[in-house]
Formats: sequence, structure tokens, C-alpha cells
Amino acid sequence: MTDATAQLLDGKAIAAELRQQIKTQVEQRLADGLSAPGLAVILVGENAASQVYVRNKRKSCDEVGFVSKSIDLPIDTSQDTLLEQIDRLNADPEIHGILVQLPLPDHIDADIVIEHIHPDKDVDGFHPYNIGKLTLRMPRLQPCTPKGVMTMLAKTGQELAGLDAVIIGQSNIVGRPMALELLMARCTITVCHSKTKDLEAKVRNADIVVAAVGVPEFVPGAWIKPGAIVIDVGINRLDSGKLVGDVEFAGAAKNAAWITPVPGGVGPMTVATLLENTLLAAKLATDSGT
Repeated sequence: MTDATAQLLDGKAIAAELRQQIKTQVEQRLADGLSAPGLAVILVGENAASQVYVRNKRKSCDEVGFVSKSIDLPIDTSQDTLLEQIDRLNADPEIHGILVQLPLPDHIDADIVIEHIHPDKDVDGFHPYNIGKLTLRMPRLQPCTPKGVMTMLAKTGQELAGLDAVIIGQSNIVGRPMALELLMARCTITVCHSKTKDLEAKVRNADIVVAAVGVPEFVPGAWIKPGAIVIDVGINRLDSGKLVGDVEFAGAAKNAAWITPVPGGVGPMTVATLLENTLLAAKLATDSGT
């Protein structure tokens, strides 16, 4: 075991680089007489965390030159009213991407809402059509967090093909699409969940660990294999107010070759990838003549 400290996968820096690339492409679109990409963000209710996320997304849109449309609805908005808003945005040629901030109030069925967004404007990448395309290795608009993770993994310069990857968490937002992304990169995948037996042994054998369970420091640093890449998707606030990930950072950093910090790791990449998806949606619309 080495005492060397892992190299940080700095999500803030990688996201800033990605946003600059997007801004340059937007400027070229405008120079070519094409419209700026348009992103509409719908927020239902006043969830504090959601408000912060939405504010960051709107700020990022301004930074790269997108058209940004904000729709803030009261918490008692009916599902039908929300679907009507989505219908209008689906038909709006200035809007290339539609994002409905999750979680939604209990009286609204998130699955119905997601499926109501046109697949070509589904910049979150959650529509069954887009998940199906990813499953078939024909990616179109991909879920933002897993796609952002793949961008970060590329920055390590490591050859991913053949590596053993363990994903802790099987959510539709991160775990499952993350498995599809890594499988497409020719990794060998193990997806772990609450019924997994001997999680420690699986993590200790992993060349890549992606933790996405939402439990503070759930993975002891001692479990991390020397030289592994650790991607910590979790962001948890302790009673002290400190933010920590799903992996015990100090211990993991002694073993890993690369590790994402919390905060400042995966989070910024998720927002930057949303912008990347919106730019792609705009390109798809241009190519189709819509």
C-alpha cells in the first residue's frame, strides 16, 4: 500500500473548460446565422436545494450564450398544467432543451412528466427513448451525470477497456445509465445495491469505483484498491454543516490514483454536461431542419 495522495479530478476546472468549448461553438453558430441554443428550466415549488441547482443552471446558460427561459410554478400546480407547459415548450422552435427540475411534488408523476418531453429536447437524458438508444450503443442525449463522469474519466488518460468497474447504487438517474456508459467503454461492470453480498470484496477488486448512494462516507477509504479511480457522486451535509461524499475521502486518497473531491467534483460536471446536451439538441434540430 502506498502513502501517495491521489490526483484530484477537479470537476470545477474540467467543467470550466467544457463551458468554454461550448461558448466557442455557440459563437460560431451565431456567426453562421443559426440561433443560439435555448434551454427552458421548469421549477415546481420552492425546494431549497432545487432552487440552488436551477440558479446555477441559469447562470451557466448566460455564461455560454444560451437563450434561457425560466418557468417557476407554485407547489400546488396540477400535473395537467405542468404537461401543458411542456407541450408549449415542445412546440417552441427557440427552445432546444427542456428540463423539469426533480424532485417533483408527490401529486405529480415524474415518469409521466419525463415521457411528455419530446425525446429530442430531453436534455436530462431520462426519456425512455434516449435510455433505449444508450442501451443499444447508439447514444443521443445521454443522462448528464454519467456522461459527465465519462468526460472526467477521459481526463485521467487511462485506457478504460478491460477495467473492472463497481457502481454502488442502481438509480435511474446515475447507477443504471452509468453502467451502460462504462459497458460501452468496454469495462466489466458490477452494479451493487442494498441486497449485494460482500460489497467490500467487490470494491476492493475494482479498478473504478463509482459511489452514488447518498450516504455520508458509506465506502471506507481502506476498501479502495491501490491505483483505482474513485468517482464520488454523493454530496451529503453532516450535522456540522460539512459537505462530504459517499466515500471516506482521506483514506481513499491514500490508495487511489485519481479521486473526485466533494464538493467540486461530479456536481459541476453535471451542469456543464446539461449545457453540452442542449448544444447537441440544437445541432440535431438544425440538421433536421426544425
